[in-house]
Amino acid sequence: MTENKTETAKSSGIRSLPRNVWAVSLTSFFMDISSEMVINLLPLFLVNVLGVKTNVIGLIEGVAEATASLLKVFSGWLSDRLRARKWLAVSGYGLAALAKPFFYFANSWPVVAGVRWTDRVGKGIRTAPRDALVADSIDERHRGLAFGFHRAADTGGAVIGLLIALGAIWWAQKDAVDLTRTTFQAVVLISLLPAFLAVLSLALGAQDVAVKQIRERPRISFRGLGKRFLVFMLIVGLFDLGNSSDAFLMLRAQERGLSVIGVLGMAITFNLVYALLSTPAGSLSDRIGRRRLIIGGWLVYAAIYLGFGLARVGWHVWVLYTIYGVYYGLAYGTSKAMVADIVPQELHGTAYGTYNAVLGILDFPASLIAGLLWQGVGTWAGFGPSAPFFFGGAMALIAALLMAFVMREP
Repeated sequence: MTENKTETAKSSGIRSLPRNVWAVSLTSFFMDISSEMVINLLPLFLVNVLGVKTNVIGLIEGVAEATASLLKVFSGWLSDRLRARKWLAVSGYGLAALAKPFFYFANSWPVVAGVRWTDRVGKGIRTAPRDALVADSIDERHRGLAFGFHRAADTGGAVIGLLIALGAIWWAQKDAVDLTRTTFQAVVLISLLPAFLAVLSLALGAQDVAVKQIRERPRISFRGLGKRFLVFMLIVGLFDLGNSSDAFLMLRAQERGLSVIGVLGMAITFNLVYALLSTPAGSLSDRIGRRRLIIGGWLVYAAIYLGFGLARVGWHVWVLYTIYGVYYGLAYGTSKAMVADIVPQELHGTAYGTYNAVLGILDFPASLIAGLLWQGVGTWAGFGPSAPFFFGGAMALIAALLMAFVMREP
């Protein structure tokens, strides 16, 4: 482990961000190029090629996050214990890269689920150490900028990945409404190179930051992390219960009439908005406080999810999904920066592990509820395609009100 602490930023400019922030951001850039071109097509592959219903998709997406939940707790704690973040993060990215080629051979939903779950285990291993590495590498005055820049790089990679996928589909099946197996397989093959570059970027570019104190053992408890962290997680958890997988947004767009090309175009415009807003929003949170931006982002989310439920045609979903990027830009990276604000530095790994684990556990009921509300189960037909979005909007509105009146600014 490198004992020299990475230089922290001296000013609020992007150029002054330390090496670790750049290395982690480059890694996320490459991994999102690889992941987004596949993951955005996966629900269409499940429905169009394998004939899977939304309740099964909800199960796959929910378990995909929940599978990694306890790993997020222990990987965060382990990075505190070892006083090293880098190689845990590298191993997580490596596992995801190794799992990806198996999508090519998937011929049933259990196979897809197995590959998806393995990919999420890799995410569970890497996420908390990676976030803690960013938090440890920057002083608290510029933490929002660092996380905002990381989200911008991550989302910029998503835009590139989606453009590559769009080009492949345009060449293979330009006018088709449904996705074909051969097109999906071609996109999977293209995704392998950026996945390898992501692992290489972190392995060669990042340096560990010295952690002065360690935890004795992991605790599945909020007591050691403080009351403010507990209140924050209760509110964020309520929001996340209505925040089902974005796979349902892809299916909603197709259900309202968008072609595969249209669905990818919609995802590209969303990611462009997200990428453009993340860095300035993160920097703004350093000046006016995280809580205000999170509340604003959740109110945007509530309004947009109401719109998804009311959408009549495909272009309605496209416009709403583009504005959806405003929520991500304002609130997603800002929430992660707020975690580091309310716990001490020696507990960053454990805090991020707990944060990501709680959200991962809640992703299971969130996505399962969405799938059941949409198509039901057994003889029950559910409430229809609008129901998951009305539920998500209501949860976001309640969480925003609680954040405004219960949570104090760090």
